[in-house]
Amino acid sequence: MKTLIRPVFVLFILMTVITGVVYPVVVTGLGRAAFAAQANGSLIEKNGKPVGSELIGQQFDAPYYFWGRLSATSPMPYNAQSSGGSNLGPTNPALADEIKGRLDALKAAGNDMSQPVPVDLVTSSGSGLDPQISPAAAAYQAARVAKARSLPFDQVANLIAANTSGRQFGIFGEARVNVLKLNLALDDLKPMH
Repeated sequence: MKTLIRPVFVLFILMTVITGVVYPVVVTGLGRAAFAAQANGSLIEKNGKPVGSELIGQQFDAPYYFWGRLSATSPMPYNAQSSGGSNLGPTNPALADEIKGRLDALKAAGNDMSQPVPVDLVTSSGSGLDPQISPAAAAYQAARVAKARSLPFDQVANLIAANTSGRQFGIFGEARVNVLKLNLALDDLKPMH
């Protein structure tokens, strides 16, 4: 029994150093060397200060900004510590109330309610953190944002087109617009805060 204690202890220390120190340091170093932006959180900076991440949505509710998907996280929206969907089924009255509330907010902000509202503007995402909306959702809000900022509609539409990303590798997913990047581009044109 005593002859086994020393090799077991040495193996334990060795594996702890390899898996607890060496491996994380090597993987982190490789990640930072090959994918520096992603390894550091895909941060978006303005004037040298981080204002958000490309990967996590933010709450925008002023009429002069584009709005993202609803967040079902709690206790506050876009809380990465409690990422997850609402788990509200299509027959749940709470889902209907959530959708009605968002439709009322869109109407109050000055959106044209005679047009069909894109589904991603009235439903929350599976993660509750989606930073992107569909080009249709951005186009739906363009008239409101242009009016609120006193900008020509065509200028806002061109900004949406410039901030639209296509499918990943040309085949995966759908076209999308990063809401934070689009709103920062709007602020570069005409700040409203």
